[in-house]
Amino acid sequence: MSMSIPGIDRLHWFGGSSFRWDGTKTVYFDPWKLNGKTEPKADIIFISHEHFDHYSPEDVASIASKKTVIVCSKAVYGELGGSGISVKETRPLDPGQEASLPDIKIKAIASYNIGKAFHARDSNKLGFVVNMDGISIYHAGDTDRIPEMKDIACDIALLPVGGTYTMNADEAASAALDIKPKIAVPMHYGDSVGSARDAGRLKELLEGKIEVKILPKER
Repeated sequence: MSMSIPGIDRLHWFGGSSFRWDGTKTVYFDPWKLNGKTEPKADIIFISHEHFDHYSPEDVASIASKKTVIVCSKAVYGELGGSGISVKETRPLDPGQEASLPDIKIKAIASYNIGKAFHARDSNKLGFVVNMDGISIYHAGDTDRIPEMKDIACDIALLPVGGTYTMNADEAASAALDIKPKIAVPMHYGDSVGSARDAGRLKELLEGKIEVKILPKER
């Protein structure tokens, strides 16, 4: 258990890039392969982009209610229109845009590949910096180490380490040193790409520099 950031103990990982953050609001990032009715309803759902392991209509529907706000990329916004999912509000954002909701502040961050075709910069896929309860979390989405990371300030950084479609662990370590969070959390491994070794590699590389918290998978 980390004593430096109390919010880390309220963060739950479902595998991939899927998280729940319990605070003043119940917040989900890229909900995927959830436990259905056993999961609490969402106040806010962040969806970084339209790929199946980030935008899962079935999982979104299982945690959505008429009080839920969805914050997402414009591509996801277009798909939600035909999904039949009923929520209070859906807010599409472009990289660089900011938004506020009661008790929460949001900034959309660019999320893209360099030298790969999977997540093109001009497709406007997103990461998010979310501030709630005095704690800021950066969910990077599916990204490589990009120049925009040097302008990010956060307490906790959720960084992909699986490689192939995103950064690998070595690149994620360099990204963490750019961002300088108090805690880095590896994600996007153990499903389609990557393994626990990649999470361990991130921790090894950042030893004595940035605390790395490897969360257990809650499935």
